[in-house]
Amino acid sequence: MSGALLDLVPAAPHDGLADSGPAVAARTSGVISAVLADDHDLVRIGLRRVLEGEPDLTVVAEAGDGLGAVRAVRSLRPDLLLLDLHLPGIGGLEAIRRITADPDLARTRVIVLTSSDDEQCVLRVVRNGAVGYLIKTTPAPTLLSAVRSVAAGQACLDPGATRAVLRALVEAPARPLTPHPWLHTLTPREREVVAHAARGLSNDEIAAELTVSRATVRTHLSRAMSKLAARDRAQLVTFAFRSGLVA
Repeated sequence: MSGALLDLVPAAPHDGLADSGPAVAARTSGVISAVLADDHDLVRIGLRRVLEGEPDLTVVAEAGDGLGAVRAVRSLRPDLLLLDLHLPGIGGLEAIRRITADPDLARTRVIVLTSSDDEQCVLRVVRNGAVGYLIKTTPAPTLLSAVRSVAAGQACLDPGATRAVLRALVEAPARPLTPHPWLHTLTPREREVVAHAARGLSNDEIAAELTVSRATVRTHLSRAMSKLAARDRAQLVTFAFRSGLVA
């Protein structure tokens, strides 16, 4: 499958919230479940067509506004929420805040899919807990790769968004380190793996760097996330920077 999202031929529309059955079935079968939130029907239709063309992905609900997105996530507890920022009502950013602030919704990861690559917008989204930021002209294969990466606990940013975040980190005034209170519980190897992840290395790259298997890297990251109570890889990286594991 190729081409940008908005170039796809629309499928039949699907309106309203699905019941919890599909989300539960997806979770137990290992399929990644997603809620779509966009106020344009054709965008949602195109996204549904892309995602449901894959055997390991399913859309369990759609919403046309911010409150609808929050209600769908609270009701269905999907793996992912893909949403636009420019939603009617409370807006996409407020929807992200409400979802990421609710500990009961910690398993749902948020990917922003929007038309804006404004630097301040990117920073607000990341600071409020979204772990993905993509532009709507993103090719379908790239979107699918991002969805799977985020569902696996990684972060995924559009190249322009990544540059904005890095620039903000470089230009920000130096702040005193605030080591995580449970940092001492990490083994030396776990610290090393977390530091490599914070530098932007993938699991495969970390495995090659440390001459270990990819499964070993995943295990170390999983244990580090559990010890530090990090909800995902992005938060683990934040802890690494604040604790001084990387400069």
